[in-house]
Amino acid sequence: MYAVTDPATGQVTEVYPTATAADIAAALDTAHAATAWGRTSSVADRAALLRRLGDLHGTHRAELAATIVREMGKPLEEAEGEVDFSADIYRYYADHAQGFLADEPLDVTSGPGTALIRRSPVGVLLGIMPWNFPTYQVARFAAPNLAAGNTVLLKHAPQCPATAALLERLFHEAGFPAGAYVNIYATNDQIADVIADPRVQGVSLTGSERAGAAVAEIAGRHLKKVVLELGGSDPFVVLSADDLDSVVEAAVAARLDNTGQACNAAKRFIVHTTLHDAFVEKFTARLLAAQTGAPLSSEAAAETLGRQVDEAVAQGATLHTEGRREGARFPAGVLTGLTTDLPAARQELFGPVAMVFPATDEDDAVRIANDTPYGLGSYVFTTDADQARRVADRIEAGMVFINGVGAEGAELPFGGIKRSGFGRELGRPGIEEFVNKKLIRTVA
Repeated sequence: MYAVTDPATGQVTEVYPTATAADIAAALDTAHAATAWGRTSSVADRAALLRRLGDLHGTHRAELAATIVREMGKPLEEAEGEVDFSADIYRYYADHAQGFLADEPLDVTSGPGTALIRRSPVGVLLGIMPWNFPTYQVARFAAPNLAAGNTVLLKHAPQCPATAALLERLFHEAGFPAGAYVNIYATNDQIADVIADPRVQGVSLTGSERAGAAVAEIAGRHLKKVVLELGGSDPFVVLSADDLDSVVEAAVAARLDNTGQACNAAKRFIVHTTLHDAFVEKFTARLLAAQTGAPLSSEAAAETLGRQVDEAVAQGATLHTEGRREGARFPAGVLTGLTTDLPAARQELFGPVAMVFPATDEDDAVRIANDTPYGLGSYVFTTDADQARRVADRIEAGMVFINGVGAEGAELPFGGIKRSGFGRELGRPGIEEFVNKKLIRTVA
């Protein structure tokens, strides 16, 4: 089940043993035992470990990046950038955990005395991670929760077992005690049992809608809190531009990040009719020229995207592309002629293919942007600051970026609404999801 398959060649290069029942039992025992460390260690002690872990990501940058490339095909420069961002996240929580977790005095108006909120760990957490950002996704989940004193069971994607093993090694090298971070090569049935275990207090999953629904159903039966970051079909709204070429450059970057395999990548480009034709011409030419030739994560992923594109064309869309699919490699493309009432317009295309829609005015652009089951991120480009604020308020998404792309940061919360999931990671909200906000009221 856990194997490294090089998407560039389709060859299986490494196989890792799936966990046995005894392995899972031992992982649960160890993670639960380590909750004593989480309850008794100081925030400063945990922050020092996170800082060391961030430094180790720098030391092992080349090894981590090469492993990412081998497992899921990410271009090397992007893999190196992912490792750097992961290191930034660990350092961010090392710097800010003390303030985030400090006691919060409350104004008491109901009688004499004082009151405060004290944030403390809840215990063992299960993280279920995807393949598209093998180190960043782990950092996003593990950093705030280890800072808070929780312990982590980490199930990585089956195609990323080498990254999973390397990360576990770095956590140990950083000085985290046994059980604070435990990698498990678990099956889906084993994960259901882990969620049901009374020692596990919460689950965080980044992945597909199907996986999120299955995990949330099991967790709900056992009264476990869940954070879900699922799919997205983020709108990129263009209403006006002083420099259309720079907007097009941003649009290309927003679509080709990770070869188009990012939940929060721009996927639907909604362009005012006065700019639409010029945008399509420039965007198509630039997108096709900018593609890296990197493979998608697997040949199966390329086949899925191919079926979706074929269905869109059958529904009346026009595909602008060059070349053809070869194994896991999928050529960049632009779909035009779609309307929001077509099934293809409501799907998430996980690869370097963009959909472009004309919008007659601001209201029409907002209508198209919100006409999706997803609500993760969004992008708004306009020269009118008042319009930017209006549209940002009206877009149904967890995140809005105005006149820029690639503006995510460790300090900025990440998450969505609707079928894109619920809960937040990163920033202060990321450390608030799995802590006990205990009220301590002193009357006299």
